[in-house]
Formats: sequence, C-alpha cells, structure tokens
Amino acid sequence: MKTGSCLCGAVAFEIHGPLRPVIACHCIQCRKQTGTYMSATACADVDLTFSRRVGLAWFRSSPEAQRGFCRECGSVLFWKADGTDTTSISAGAIDGSTDVPLDGHIFCESAGDYYEITGGSYRRDRW
Repeated sequence: MKTGSCLCGAVAFEIHGPLRPVIACHCIQCRKQTGTYMSATACADVDLTFSRRVGLAWFRSSPEAQRGFCRECGSVLFWKADGTDTTSISAGAIDGSTDVPLDGHIFCESAGDYYEITGGSYRRDRW
C-alpha cells in the first residue's frame, strides 16, 4: 500500500494495488497547471481510496478528461480520462518512494524552452 496527499492534507489517499511507471506529460494543459511538466503514475480506480477528501475538487479541462486538485492549497493531484477505469496520480503527491521508474515522455512537441527532456525509454509528440 502507498499513501499520498496534497500539501495541506485536505486530500489524502491510499493506493492498494500496483502503480504504472511514471510518464512525464509536456502538453500545454499540464504545463499551465504545474508550471513545468506533469510526472504521473496511475492505478486502477478500485485501488484508489480516500481517507480525506474535504479539499478535493475536479476541473473539466477538456471534453475527454478532468483534473483533480486541492481547493485549499492548490496541489495538483489527479488526471482522469472519461470512460476509463484508471486514475493518473501526480508522482510527487505520493508519500515516500513510488517504486516505479520514469517510463517516458509524451507531448514533447509542447515542451517548454526552459528545460531539457531527459530520462525514460521513449519520447512521443502525442500520447
């Protein structure tokens, strides 16, 4: 089991199953939300439980997906595509080690000019 939370603790969660390797997303939405790129792992929805969700809010960021964040402290926490049974989780929101590697990078054509893309086994201009 892994645990995680937002910065202020108004959202806290547990993961009771395997995590996907981390993917770094450089799309415009992730860059605007984080100030850089989003590094996220994911788990099955049935493996994600909340021990505290008072601050949890969801923003419909596109016709296909929504983003979960803490309305109290602003922490970026989740990304969820409609019609799927998995939720992406900000790797930095997980307490301690994630025990999963950086697998690759997506939406590289949208990467900022203020950082270099490094690590992972692949780079894609789309998902």
